[in-house]
Amino acid sequence: MAAKILANFIVMGSGILARAFVQAYRQALANASKTGVAQETIRNATHRASKIMTQQEARQILGVTEQSTWEEIAQKYDNLFEKNAKNGSFYLQSKVHRAKECLEPLYQPKDRTTTLAG
Repeated sequence: MAAKILANFIVMGSGILARAFVQAYRQALANASKTGVAQETIRNATHRASKIMTQQEARQILGVTEQSTWEEIAQKYDNLFEKNAKNGSFYLQSKVHRAKECLEPLYQPKDRTTTLAG
């Protein structure tokens, strides 16, 4: 008899908790849409999902400024790439490589065919 009462109590309690959780979740969604948090979260998720590195982010990763020459950027790239290759951080190594790729078009000549032929 006590086991049956305990089982009923557990079933009723879990039902009440589930309804309370659903109601709290709905209220949180309503509050988020009122304050604009939902739109900001979607905007941030979209930016992260685009996976496009900005020039500012690339410069920060390589530790260079807008006035840096391509030689300085290449030197920083080589140094950071080799350090991360030795320590085994593939993630950081790939970020360094993507940063170089992002900045490369800014420093390369517009018409590569004339520089290759000349």
